[in-house]
Amino acid sequence: MSPQPPSPNAAADRLTDAPAAAEVTGAARTLPGDETPSERKFLQGPQNRGSELWRAARIFWEMISGFRALSFVGPCVTVFGSARFAEDHEYYKRSRAVGKLLAEAGFTVMTGGGPGVMEAANRGAKDAGGMSVGCNIELPHEQKPNPYLDRWVTFRHFYVRKLMLVKYSYAFIAMPGGYGTLDEIFEVATLIQTKKISQFPVVLIGVDYWRPLTAMLGRLVTEKTIDAVDASALMVTDSPEEAVRYVHEAAVAKFGLTYGPRMKPRWYLGER
Repeated sequence: MSPQPPSPNAAADRLTDAPAAAEVTGAARTLPGDETPSERKFLQGPQNRGSELWRAARIFWEMISGFRALSFVGPCVTVFGSARFAEDHEYYKRSRAVGKLLAEAGFTVMTGGGPGVMEAANRGAKDAGGMSVGCNIELPHEQKPNPYLDRWVTFRHFYVRKLMLVKYSYAFIAMPGGYGTLDEIFEVATLIQTKKISQFPVVLIGVDYWRPLTAMLGRLVTEKTIDAVDASALMVTDSPEEAVRYVHEAAVAKFGLTYGPRMKPRWYLGER
């Protein structure tokens, strides 16, 4: 039997009694008829003091909502990737295999909660009877949570969502994707490079797809804008089995993950 990792913030084994399809919404939605989303207004420069204080309070509450929802889901591996690949696409199939293998290894599978390869990874976790969670994002054309989630949180702000995708994970697996996936990969790579987080495994699946990116990283090493060790922190493979084996071995050998008591929600704090 595979060892059961604890939560990153406390020795905890995997949550097995989460309510099905539980959702926490981090913030109120944009009001009908509001042609300029409040996030855009917030990022357009200085606002009046009251407005900025109110915005800071809403961002804080969105973080607290995420903490309360995700502190009890167990040790996660986050799977990044595009929302645009359909069920019959090879990348969808590989992502589903990744999710299944991660769940069998004792990890909770965390994604951005949307369709495409995110849905596939969550679906794979459910295939194996594992825990599946998502950090969904409100978009102008709303991204709906996929149907393979045991729990999800809907965020308004991308930076709060990225915080949650990183905070609870011991490893990161990137399937093929676009701007959002690249943003997430380099966010994690920067946090590792600057030692803001431990050197958790980062795996890119799709050798041909990621070849231009790995070539660019080689150029950065040549130009001395990053070190060789920074580029080598990213593993590239076509094999879901190799990716999950690498993640599992690092989790056990490098970070010493073992069985342990899990953190419990407190009803008087509104946790569940």
